[in-house]
Amino acid sequence: MNDNHTHSPATRLVIFGRQGAGKGTQCNRIVEHYGVVHLSTGDMFRAARDAETELGRQVAPIMASGGLVSDELTIAIVRERLAEPDVRERGFVLDGFPRTPAQAAALLEMLGDDRLHAVLNLDVPLEEVTARMKARGREDDTDDGIAKRLALYDMQTVPTIEWFRERDLLVNIDGLGTEDEVTVRIFDAIDSVLAATP
Repeated sequence: MNDNHTHSPATRLVIFGRQGAGKGTQCNRIVEHYGVVHLSTGDMFRAARDAETELGRQVAPIMASGGLVSDELTIAIVRERLAEPDVRERGFVLDGFPRTPAQAAALLEMLGDDRLHAVLNLDVPLEEVTARMKARGREDDTDDGIAKRLALYDMQTVPTIEWFRERDLLVNIDGLGTEDEVTVRIFDAIDSVLAATP
Protein backbone atom coordinates (compact mmCIF):
# COMPACT_ATOMS: atom_id res chain seq x y z
CA MET A 1 0.00 0.00 0.00
CA ASN A 2 1.24 3.50 -0.65
CA ASP A 3 0.25 6.99 0.36
CA ASN A 4 -1.74 7.94 -2.69
CA HIS A 5 -4.92 7.27 -0.80
CA THR A 6 -4.85 10.85 0.52
CA HIS A 7 -6.30 12.02 -2.82
CA SER A 8 -9.13 9.59 -3.09
CA PRO A 9 -9.88 6.74 -0.72
CA ALA A 10 -10.85 4.58 -3.66
CA THR A 11 -8.86 4.50 -6.89
CA ARG A 12 -11.01 3.71 -9.94
CA LEU A 13 -9.27 2.33 -13.01
CA VAL A 14 -10.01 0.49 -16.24
CA ILE A 15 -7.28 -1.44 -18.07
CA PHE A 16 -7.22 -2.41 -21.74
CA GLY A 17 -4.68 -4.47 -23.64
CA ARG A 18 -4.64 -7.03 -26.41
CA GLN A 19 -4.15 -10.67 -25.50
CA GLY A 20 -0.45 -11.18 -24.99
CA ALA A 21 0.08 -7.58 -23.81
CA GLY A 22 0.77 -8.71 -20.24
CA LYS A 23 -2.43 -7.29 -18.80
CA GLY A 24 -2.93 -10.09 -16.26
CA THR A 25 0.49 -9.59 -14.70
CA GLN A 26 0.10 -5.82 -14.55
CA CYS A 27 -3.42 -6.10 -13.07
CA ASN A 28 -2.04 -8.20 -10.24
CA ARG A 29 0.67 -5.62 -9.56
CA ILE A 30 -1.83 -2.74 -9.57
CA VAL A 31 -4.03 -4.64 -7.09
CA GLU A 32 -1.05 -5.31 -4.82
CA HIS A 33 0.31 -1.75 -4.99
CA TYR A 34 -2.90 0.29 -4.75
CA GLY A 35 -5.04 -2.11 -2.72
CA VAL A 36 -7.86 -2.01 -5.28
CA VAL A 37 -10.20 -4.88 -6.17
CA HIS A 38 -9.51 -6.67 -9.47
CA LEU A 39 -12.82 -6.91 -11.33
CA SER A 40 -12.91 -9.09 -14.41
CA THR A 41 -16.18 -9.77 -16.17
CA GLY A 42 -15.50 -13.53 -16.17
CA ASP A 43 -15.08 -13.52 -12.37
CA MET A 44 -18.19 -11.39 -11.93
CA PHE A 45 -20.30 -13.67 -14.14
CA ARG A 46 -19.08 -16.77 -12.27
CA ALA A 47 -19.69 -15.16 -8.86
CA ALA A 48 -23.23 -14.11 -9.85
CA ARG A 49 -23.93 -17.59 -11.23
CA ASP A 50 -22.54 -19.34 -8.13
CA ALA A 51 -24.43 -17.04 -5.76
CA GLU A 52 -27.57 -17.84 -7.77
CA THR A 53 -28.64 -14.19 -7.78
CA GLU A 54 -31.43 -13.16 -10.13
CA LEU A 55 -28.81 -11.96 -12.65
CA GLY A 56 -26.69 -15.04 -12.02
CA ARG A 57 -29.58 -17.26 -13.05
CA GLN A 58 -29.86 -15.32 -16.32
CA VAL A 59 -26.15 -15.52 -17.05
CA ALA A 60 -25.69 -19.24 -16.23
CA PRO A 61 -27.19 -20.72 -19.43
CA ILE A 62 -25.32 -18.20 -21.61
CA MET A 63 -22.03 -19.15 -19.96
CA ALA A 64 -22.82 -22.85 -20.27
CA SER A 65 -23.40 -22.49 -24.02
CA GLY A 66 -20.32 -20.30 -24.50
CA GLY A 67 -22.50 -17.47 -25.78
CA LEU A 68 -21.84 -13.75 -25.45
CA VAL A 69 -23.51 -12.06 -22.51
CA SER A 70 -25.55 -9.06 -23.70
CA ASP A 71 -24.55 -5.47 -22.90
CA GLU A 72 -27.66 -5.11 -20.78
CA LEU A 73 -26.97 -8.14 -18.59
CA THR A 74 -23.25 -7.40 -18.35
CA ILE A 75 -23.97 -3.81 -17.25
CA ALA A 76 -26.48 -5.02 -14.65
CA ILE A 77 -23.96 -7.50 -13.15
CA VAL A 78 -21.18 -4.90 -13.09
CA ARG A 79 -23.54 -2.35 -11.50
CA GLU A 80 -24.38 -4.86 -8.73
CA ARG A 81 -20.70 -5.61 -8.10
CA LEU A 82 -19.62 -1.94 -8.02
CA ALA A 83 -22.16 -1.29 -5.27
CA GLU A 84 -20.57 -3.86 -2.93
CA PRO A 85 -18.69 -2.55 0.13
CA ASP A 86 -15.19 -3.85 -0.75
CA VAL A 87 -15.28 -2.06 -4.12
CA ARG A 88 -16.75 1.14 -2.69
CA GLU A 89 -14.10 1.25 -0.01
CA ARG A 90 -11.00 0.14 -1.93
CA GLY A 91 -11.73 1.08 -5.53
CA PHE A 92 -11.17 -1.19 -8.51
CA VAL A 93 -9.31 -2.03 -11.66
CA LEU A 94 -11.82 -3.20 -14.28
CA ASP A 95 -10.52 -5.75 -16.74
CA GLY A 96 -12.66 -6.95 -19.67
CA PHE A 97 -15.28 -4.28 -19.11
CA PRO A 98 -16.36 -2.05 -20.75
CA ARG A 99 -16.08 -3.85 -24.10
CA THR A 100 -18.39 -1.56 -26.07
CA PRO A 101 -19.01 2.22 -26.12
CA ALA A 102 -22.52 1.49 -24.72
CA GLN A 103 -20.93 -0.29 -21.74
CA ALA A 104 -18.44 2.59 -21.34
CA ALA A 105 -21.25 5.15 -21.22
CA ALA A 106 -23.14 2.98 -18.70
CA LEU A 107 -20.02 2.73 -16.51
CA LEU A 108 -19.60 6.51 -16.31
CA GLU A 109 -23.31 6.86 -15.57
CA MET A 110 -23.06 4.22 -12.78
CA LEU A 111 -20.13 5.97 -11.15
CA GLY A 112 -21.73 9.40 -11.27
CA ASP A 113 -19.64 11.84 -9.24
CA ASP A 114 -17.11 9.09 -8.40
CA ARG A 115 -15.36 9.57 -11.69
CA LEU A 116 -12.88 7.15 -13.20
CA HIS A 117 -9.33 8.17 -12.43
CA ALA A 118 -7.79 6.64 -15.51
CA VAL A 119 -8.36 4.26 -18.37
CA LEU A 120 -5.04 2.54 -19.05
CA ASN A 121 -4.31 1.13 -22.47
CA LEU A 122 -1.39 -1.28 -22.47
CA ASP A 123 -0.12 -0.64 -25.96
CA VAL A 124 1.87 -3.47 -27.53
CA PRO A 125 2.24 -3.69 -31.33
CA LEU A 126 0.41 -6.50 -33.13
CA GLU A 127 3.62 -8.23 -34.25
CA GLU A 128 4.85 -8.33 -30.65
CA VAL A 129 1.66 -9.74 -29.08
CA THR A 130 1.46 -12.29 -31.92
CA ALA A 131 5.05 -13.38 -31.23
CA ARG A 132 4.38 -13.57 -27.47
CA MET A 133 1.27 -15.71 -27.98
CA LYS A 134 3.09 -18.04 -30.34
CA ALA A 135 5.89 -18.39 -27.80
CA ARG A 136 3.38 -19.51 -25.13
CA GLY A 137 2.66 -22.54 -27.28
CA ARG A 138 -0.90 -23.06 -26.09
CA GLU A 139 -3.06 -25.35 -28.21
CA ASP A 140 -5.45 -22.60 -29.29
CA ASP A 141 -2.55 -20.29 -30.16
CA THR A 142 -2.46 -21.28 -33.83
CA ASP A 143 -1.66 -18.55 -36.36
CA ASP A 144 -5.29 -18.54 -37.41
CA GLY A 145 -6.64 -18.54 -33.85
CA ILE A 146 -4.34 -15.69 -32.80
CA ALA A 147 -5.22 -13.61 -35.87
CA LYS A 148 -8.95 -14.12 -35.26
CA ARG A 149 -8.75 -13.11 -31.58
CA LEU A 150 -6.69 -10.02 -32.35
CA ALA A 151 -9.04 -9.02 -35.18
CA LEU A 152 -12.00 -9.38 -32.82
CA TYR A 153 -10.25 -7.14 -30.28
CA ASP A 154 -9.66 -4.49 -32.93
CA MET A 155 -13.26 -4.67 -34.05
CA GLN A 156 -14.94 -4.73 -30.63
CA THR A 157 -12.61 -3.11 -28.14
CA VAL A 158 -10.64 -0.48 -30.06
CA PRO A 159 -13.78 1.68 -30.64
CA THR A 160 -14.30 1.67 -26.85
CA ILE A 161 -10.69 2.75 -26.28
CA GLU A 162 -11.27 5.58 -28.76
CA TRP A 163 -14.46 6.53 -26.91
CA PHE A 164 -12.41 7.07 -23.73
CA ARG A 165 -9.67 8.87 -25.66
CA GLU A 166 -12.25 11.39 -26.96
CA ARG A 167 -13.23 12.09 -23.34
CA ASP A 168 -9.63 12.65 -22.20
CA LEU A 169 -9.71 9.64 -19.88
CA LEU A 170 -7.27 7.44 -21.78
CA VAL A 171 -3.66 6.99 -20.71
CA ASN A 172 -1.60 5.10 -23.27
CA ILE A 173 1.12 2.96 -21.69
CA ASP A 174 4.03 1.67 -23.74
CA GLY A 175 3.76 -2.07 -23.13
CA LEU A 176 7.17 -2.96 -24.59
CA GLY A 177 10.11 -3.81 -22.34
CA THR A 178 10.40 -5.95 -19.22
CA GLU A 179 7.44 -6.49 -16.92
CA ASP A 180 9.10 -4.26 -14.31
CA GLU A 181 9.67 -1.44 -16.81
CA VAL A 182 6.02 -1.55 -17.84
CA THR A 183 4.91 -1.61 -14.18
CA VAL A 184 6.94 1.54 -13.44
CA ARG A 185 5.25 3.32 -16.38
CA ILE A 186 1.81 2.25 -15.17
CA PHE A 187 2.42 3.33 -11.56
CA ASP A 188 3.84 6.68 -12.74
CA ALA A 189 0.75 7.24 -14.89
CA ILE A 190 -1.66 6.34 -12.07
CA ASP A 191 0.25 8.43 -9.53
CA SER A 192 0.22 11.52 -11.73
CA VAL A 193 -3.53 11.17 -12.34
CA LEU A 194 -4.17 10.71 -8.61
CA ALA A 195 -1.99 13.72 -7.79
CA ALA A 196 -4.06 15.84 -10.16
CA THR A 197 -7.37 14.66 -8.69
CA PRO A 198 -8.92 17.28 -6.40
